[in-house]
Amino acid sequence: MTSGIDLEANFFAVEEAAERAAQEGAQVLFTPEMSILLDSNRKRAADWIDDSSASWEVMEKLTNAATQNEIDIALGSMAVSASDGMWANRSMYFDHQCDGPVDPVTYDKIHMFDVDLTTGESWRESSAYKPGDQVVTVPDTPLGKLGLTICYDMRFPALFEALGQRQCDAIAVPAAFTVPTGKAHWHVLLRARAIEAQAFVIAAAQVGKHEDGRETYGHSLVVDPWGEVLLDMGGEGPGLGFCDIDLDRIKEVRGQLPSLANKREIPK
Repeated sequence: MTSGIDLEANFFAVEEAAERAAQEGAQVLFTPEMSILLDSNRKRAADWIDDSSASWEVMEKLTNAATQNEIDIALGSMAVSASDGMWANRSMYFDHQCDGPVDPVTYDKIHMFDVDLTTGESWRESSAYKPGDQVVTVPDTPLGKLGLTICYDMRFPALFEALGQRQCDAIAVPAAFTVPTGKAHWHVLLRARAIEAQAFVIAAAQVGKHEDGRETYGHSLVVDPWGEVLLDMGGEGPGLGFCDIDLDRIKEVRGQLPSLANKREIPK
């Protein structure tokens, strides 16, 4: 996606993708970090984020989109109001078979993107967002057990080790990666995390020039447990990509290299 500051346009893109993906036979749609609103102007963004009724309305619409199209939606993330006047960068998994009220599985981004790049870009996610403190999995999806992470989390292997120890079959890594860090680290880190967790990694990414002035790297990836890149959507523009997942590959890789079972505690 190339999400911007128009919430309705962003939601329509997700809704349209869900419909198209379902028509092509997909069982799960993965979207990038901050799919619903990508706006570095926090004063402007606060008008919507701090309105809990607006956030709830989007969640209802996403629930309906999943149900009507009979496809699960792994929303990469959206900003929501949290406690103490802070926000949360929250992933949500919408099960299309859920018969009850709006109740997605949620994960709040643990690691805050606080960096100063040599390009002059400076980001302080922690100044507005409250970090999460829970490792979250979705136990029953068409992909098996799905672990949830967001973007900068990929630089912290302990989280992926925890998801691997929980026997996740796949891990979602939605992102809005900067161009310079993406060129240097995107592919190598995601391949490493897939190898370490011995799971599929599905990384839906923001791409291109956004209305708020930032530029993101793109290259939405699917990586298998051996570290092989099965899908790379490139960095040219938004679109919808498809990838078939063979869950037998997990057992094959873990049978050859049982590194999760072989792990020993390192003395401190």
